[in-house]
Amino acid sequence: MGVERTLAALNNIEDSYLTEVWKPIIDELEHLYKIKYDSEKNKKLMRIVADHIKASVFIIADGISPSNKEQGYVVRRLIRRAYVKLYRLGNTGDLISPLIDKVIEIYSDYHLLIKNKKHIYKIINEEERKFEETLGKGLTALKKMTIKDTITGEQAFLLQQSYGFPIEMTEELAMEWGVEVDLKGFEEELKKHQSLSRTAAEGKFKSGLADHSEATTKLHTAHHLLLAALRKVLGSEVLQKGSNITPERLRLDFSFSRKLTDEEIRQVESLVNEQIKKSLNVTIEQKSPSQALKEGALGVFGDKYGEKVSVYTIGNFSKEICTGPHVKNTKELGHLKILKEEASSAGVRRIKAVLE
Repeated sequence: MGVERTLAALNNIEDSYLTEVWKPIIDELEHLYKIKYDSEKNKKLMRIVADHIKASVFIIADGISPSNKEQGYVVRRLIRRAYVKLYRLGNTGDLISPLIDKVIEIYSDYHLLIKNKKHIYKIINEEERKFEETLGKGLTALKKMTIKDTITGEQAFLLQQSYGFPIEMTEELAMEWGVEVDLKGFEEELKKHQSLSRTAAEGKFKSGLADHSEATTKLHTAHHLLLAALRKVLGSEVLQKGSNITPERLRLDFSFSRKLTDEEIRQVESLVNEQIKKSLNVTIEQKSPSQALKEGALGVFGDKYGEKVSVYTIGNFSKEICTGPHVKNTKELGHLKILKEEASSAGVRRIKAVLE
């Protein structure tokens, strides 16, 4: 049944959204928009907004930030779809923050929400501001399109894919202008794109490695040290978001909400090189995914794990689920030099480094 339906049943409430884990959000929507949770149209819109904002708050608290790929894409779509529904209710400004307040009030005993409260507000408010800009650009592009009686599937897909202008907004404007939207054509374009994305994903580099040469192997081990060092200097908010390693350099994308200071970069670089000088052994063990994660091993590929995984441990400094390869001892690595630290996407930073 799920917790929320069970809660409704125990309290003899027919609508789950009127239980204590939803009603404060619904009440706030009624207050903000001067509407009632009574008509089917209002119920549908308010439920979607409540659901999406709550989900976004928890996902961001868990370390995921909006982006254009993988988990980040999911949270971006949740926030933006909620915004579209708020727009339909009459949103004219920053009205998501009061809803975040209610989610955190409902789950005030959930320490991760309280701990990351400022971060949650910052990320969602930034995404809301960016989406407002996106809607403006999409609207300009839509107005420039040649439209007779129908917005074609290709046009609707272009708006969503290139401008981030959601299909729901296109439908809303089409209704206002008295034209149709070719939703079937849009779905066909979407399926073609998803097919291409799956094909690309299947050919994605294993462990982010260009090859298994000696140089790449060394940089791969250094990559593990770099991630561990970032988490020690910046905190557990840091999680790997992407990786690409060639014989010439390593690239690490990680979750973090701001630019690193020069001092933080120096600390990270110094911490990695300290471990290299310690001549730490790199060991490997085969474990079940659940056991590996229970023991504190980092992993980034979720349900793609098999029954057994390889856990690489570097002294007492780094422990990660990985497919390898690695050097046997950190003394083989030389000296790590961070070349660049920059933004990769919203809430994600990128470091490029070499071994000298």
